[in-house]
Amino acid sequence: MTSTATPSTLSRPAARAAAPAGAAIEFRGVQKSYGATSVLEDLSLHIEAGEFIALLGPSGCGKTTALRILGGFETPSGGDVLVDGESVLPLPPHRRGIGMVFQSYSLFPNLTVRKNVEFGLALRRVPRAERKRIALEMLETVRLGGFENRYPNQLSGGQQQRVALARALAISPGILLLDEPLSALDAQVRAGLREEIRELQLRTGITVVFVTHDQEEALAMADRVAVMRDGRIQQIATPDELFFRPEGAFVAGFVGVTNELPVAARSPQPEFWAPPADAAAADRLFVRPDALVCEPSTDAVGTVTSHLFLGATTRITVETFDGAHRVKVDLPTHQVVTVPVGERVAIRLTQPAIYRVAADVSVPAGAVVPEAAEFFRQRAASA
Repeated sequence: MTSTATPSTLSRPAARAAAPAGAAIEFRGVQKSYGATSVLEDLSLHIEAGEFIALLGPSGCGKTTALRILGGFETPSGGDVLVDGESVLPLPPHRRGIGMVFQSYSLFPNLTVRKNVEFGLALRRVPRAERKRIALEMLETVRLGGFENRYPNQLSGGQQQRVALARALAISPGILLLDEPLSALDAQVRAGLREEIRELQLRTGITVVFVTHDQEEALAMADRVAVMRDGRIQQIATPDELFFRPEGAFVAGFVGVTNELPVAARSPQPEFWAPPADAAAADRLFVRPDALVCEPSTDAVGTVTSHLFLGATTRITVETFDGAHRVKVDLPTHQVVTVPVGERVAIRLTQPAIYRVAADVSVPAGAVVPEAAEFFRQRAASA
């Protein structure tokens, strides 16, 4: 399903540029097929000027194809793409006012850093002195002042990606496309650069469309996230809404870590969970690991089989006695000593499920216990 939810400032940075320099984007019923293979089906999406949108989904869902169509590197089989209300389909890539940063840095190895940044300006016949001024300014913006005379092979991966970002911004685009630009970097550099990209976007007001398969990046950086599957948008929402109020089983299972816990059909959410006798006729609750607690009990339903240290929390896996279910529970690390591997434990639900799939198809999907919507609304508002 597609959603027309408007952008939210809920838990997002508020330091936007006073007058966004970005352009508005609209995909109208965009389709793309390669022979009999459909890659995009009726993609409709409106992006506000100055908004940061992430396209998130598994490999082959169509997110990169959508980005390439917007950039002018692919032609859609149907539909239209508009920038500030005007179709850009007749325009070549260099006339769309769009900058793009790829996963591969695509820097010219025989050119200095400054010349790499000037490249797009040279194609546009910007005078030499102006090109130099803009390039040096952009390098300062991405914290590479003083690196202008180096060559790409003298830079780290993170520095090369900053050069690619400076080159994309040098042409003053209204839109910046990011195609998994951080995936080739190590974890520490990636975390730092994503904060820098977000800060730069907020400062300039440019519109950003960011393609990634990394959920953490999408949820941390974007104003809204569009989750895609099989060429369609399943849900587009703020990170808070997406995480706590998914609109379908795919989104509930894809975004973040969830447990699917069978419960008796049409029953209220239990305080303590136990597998129902007839799992085939049961409803399924989608429950986050941090919404569960496991504790030693004479009413145990399973055994602790492993601990995964995550820092402040530890992820505990509990296997039910019948071997049919492996439940993930996140506990504060200092509490883990109470549930060592091999301990027989009960599983208690401390928060409402985020989604419910009913065994009875006549029951609306997502009908979780009544207090769930209010619970997550208050939790998101206090974040």
